[in-house]
Amino acid sequence: MTSQNQRLTASQRLRHGLAWLWALLTLIGPTLGASTGQEVLVERLQAGGVILMVRHAQAPGFGDPPNFRVDDCATQRNLDEVGRAQARAMGDWLRARGIATSRVYSSQWCRCLETARLMDLGAVTPLPALNSFFERPQDRETNLAALRTFLAEPPPPGELLVLVTHQVTITAVSGTSVASGEGVLLAPEEDGALRMLGQIAFGD
Repeated sequence: MTSQNQRLTASQRLRHGLAWLWALLTLIGPTLGASTGQEVLVERLQAGGVILMVRHAQAPGFGDPPNFRVDDCATQRNLDEVGRAQARAMGDWLRARGIATSRVYSSQWCRCLETARLMDLGAVTPLPALNSFFERPQDRETNLAALRTFLAEPPPPGELLVLVTHQVTITAVSGTSVASGEGVLLAPEEDGALRMLGQIAFGD
């Protein structure tokens, strides 16, 4: 009887040990996968020939004020100090991975232009196709058609194209959403489509 109890105890210990190991692997697995995925995204960034579409950094509020004018920052929702620090950190993150310069385009909205300039990756060119249509849904198809035309000539290998824009534009192009100060990496396909490679949070 004692021998049987000892065998059962050993069997139970083995099962408990295997269960603990499985739980540990379940916890570690996603972390390893995320790390590996991020490394692959960084390699694609470094190789160029891809598009980094970034949502502007933190700008408190929602939408734009009723008196919004695209040519007057005082009428717009703008970056706060946290957002400005976030934009600088985004540029620092890229430079730490060997990406010191790129071709940069931005929505004409001031919060996007400021984000792009504070990232400090090169001259910033305003591009109306990146403008928000959140409160102007009638502009959606026009903007997206213009953006598709702009992206018809993809960046060559070795060049990173950075587009600073709004949530609605990123969602329309990539099918996903990101927080302020985050982005998506897109790869142009031969048929002109854009393949989603992954999200970038600009964190270690």
